[in-house]
Amino acid sequence: MRQAGTNLPKVGRYNRAVVLEEIQRADGISRVAIAKNTGLTPQTVSGIVRRLLDEGIVREDGASRVKSGGKPRTTLRINADAGSAVGLHLDPAEVACVVVDLLGRPLVTKRIPTPPGADPTEVIAAMADLVEDVLAEADVPRERVQGLGLACPGPIDLEHGIVVAPPQLAHWNRVPIRQLLSEATGLTITLDNDSTAAAVGERWAGAGRGVANFAYVFFGTGIGGGLVLGHQVYRGGSFNAGEFGHTTVLPGGLECYCGNRGCLETVVSTAAIRAETRRRLGAGGASALAERFRVDPDSIDIAAICAASNAGDSLATGVLGEAASHIASVVVNVVNVLDVDLVVLGGHGIRHLEELYVDTVRSAVATRVMSRHIRAVDVRPSPLGADAAVVGAAALVLHSTYSPQLAALLSD
Repeated sequence: MRQAGTNLPKVGRYNRAVVLEEIQRADGISRVAIAKNTGLTPQTVSGIVRRLLDEGIVREDGASRVKSGGKPRTTLRINADAGSAVGLHLDPAEVACVVVDLLGRPLVTKRIPTPPGADPTEVIAAMADLVEDVLAEADVPRERVQGLGLACPGPIDLEHGIVVAPPQLAHWNRVPIRQLLSEATGLTITLDNDSTAAAVGERWAGAGRGVANFAYVFFGTGIGGGLVLGHQVYRGGSFNAGEFGHTTVLPGGLECYCGNRGCLETVVSTAAIRAETRRRLGAGGASALAERFRVDPDSIDIAAICAASNAGDSLATGVLGEAASHIASVVVNVVNVLDVDLVVLGGHGIRHLEELYVDTVRSAVATRVMSRHIRAVDVRPSPLGADAAVVGAAALVLHSTYSPQLAALLSD
């Protein structure tokens, strides 16, 4: 299902975005095809395209043949070099920064460790320096930068641009990060939850392109989620929807920092997997990792656990299999409740685990979802991989500027 435009006189901005999205998504499309796909009149499409060409956002790229033998139709594409956006992802473990072109393609990406215990002023200064570094390395002049997207762990007061005490970031109680970062960089800031930003990135430049309804499961230091419903990003009443990581999977389980017990995050975050593996080794569990654990418990990291599992180690396989099973159960619930067409798994926290998680979730969705006899729900790994949140942060700028927003209909 595609988004349809409308020919009412007061929705020019919305129609422009609908046309632009068709061009961006198709990567080569004619004016006739745009009119057919959107329901806009050929005259409306021609007028919008003419203005986009004048602005340099769209370019003509040769002509395509018509099967009926009629006149060749001019192909339209996004002019990727017409502008850039910067993305920043603040994670308790690292700060990542990227500059992308108008198609959301990364030009330069850099990362630094998040200073442990550093106060917000210190971190924001480091983020501003990182922005300068990526712009200089990409050789992108400031006048071509359309804005800076910032992806942060929740909860977030989106209206006021405030990070509200994220549990894994000390000293970050109600920090007005949008204002502070704008002052530090001189750029306009678009702020969002990191999981929602990852979903926006997926919609702009990943597996979610053109998909009307999809859920994104984000694996960072914690576990989050982003939702696109009816082609619109769904943020909820407080703009913090999609907290999949705080779905209860083990009633009476470990206490979570959110105040509940047995949350998904307490059993499937990378920290939780490491802790559970070390607990079982410490209890004398038979494993090829036992000697390594005895010599240096801290060496039992995700890479070591996955390597052991791949080599047939039953203890490591058991820990990872249980984590994958819990993720699958939460995804089945999400699909049953929201009836999405696609589920995407991504983020830097899924490194080494992507194949296991995708296969387990795919099997569960195919056999346990109520609508499985009506249609198949697709489950895919994110093509953006570990860069999902930072590319998504940059895509926040492109999305807010160019994608069709229902709010535009109300503001016109």
